[in-house]
Amino acid sequence: MKIAVFEAEDWEEAACAGLRPAHEVRCTRQALNGTTASEYSDAEVVSPFIASRIDTDVLENLPALKLIATRSTGYDHIDLDACARRGIVVANVPDYGDSTVAEHVFALLLAVARNIVESVEHTRRGGFSMAGRRGLELRSKVIAVIGTGRIGRRVIEIARGFGMTVVAFDRNEDTEAAERLGFSYGPLYEVLAMADVVTMHVPSSAATNGLIGDAAFAAMKPGCIFINTSRGTVVETDALVRALADGRLRAAGLDVLPQEPLIREEAEIFRQSRSVDAPDLKALVANHVLLRFPNVLVTPHNAYNTDAALRRIIDTTLANIVDFAAGRPANLVGMDT
Repeated sequence: MKIAVFEAEDWEEAACAGLRPAHEVRCTRQALNGTTASEYSDAEVVSPFIASRIDTDVLENLPALKLIATRSTGYDHIDLDACARRGIVVANVPDYGDSTVAEHVFALLLAVARNIVESVEHTRRGGFSMAGRRGLELRSKVIAVIGTGRIGRRVIEIARGFGMTVVAFDRNEDTEAAERLGFSYGPLYEVLAMADVVTMHVPSSAATNGLIGDAAFAAMKPGCIFINTSRGTVVETDALVRALADGRLRAAGLDVLPQEPLIREEAEIFRQSRSVDAPDLKALVANHVLLRFPNVLVTPHNAYNTDAALRRIIDTTLANIVDFAAGRPANLVGMDT
């Protein structure tokens, strides 16, 4: 099969060599988009990462395509309906970063709760005053975990290790996990009202987009800390800005923002082929405002980024491709298989 791997680093290209000689493999550091797709028009398999955007226009330039093997758990960068119409199957990496992302949650939480970044910068300038840098102890605090999938459950395990009380919301409650890990479920706004810390672990979907908006922030107790390592679209960014500006939130730790492709390369908005509407621009402005708050820490969608997690991603992706070629497709999304 002819395989094109996008956004590939050197070590990933080396790993993909294992597919040869049974398959023809080409790797590129470029993302898959309307501009680059035509260069790989004979590809039967493409493997994108999160900066690629695969929509109808891209698929039209890939007439031979049979499989999209995304190197991620989320697949909101892929138009599944358009793929289904073409008979293209999509495989993901369902399990690679449970501990990796959960640990990043607490890296952000501890950093904002204990003023780590500000304190380090202060001492590097030669200052050792503790004034204005009093931290928050996590023991006995209530953490609300929104979404109790694999990552959410790992967050709960770590939170219990800190001595925190855990409440959770999920549309599909896992009562066995609640009993085993020692947490309780409740309606969304009830758990938000109880929490000293709120952390998001839901996928991007029609049901979750904008899940946390003005009403949700109003339900949180004053001084709450908000953490999001899931998807930027699950939070209304302008509502988050208002909650911070009003002083309702003590702090926020964010690894994801809406319109990340525009943030990565803002020159995109000036390209004639790029359609940018008012909501895009509003989100972009709100993101820049967030970056200026002293009580907000933003990392560049980096929660998954460890050696162990990246190795699991490439290993699973290569297995997905091999299994598909052998007629036993695995880890498919968007269809009943």
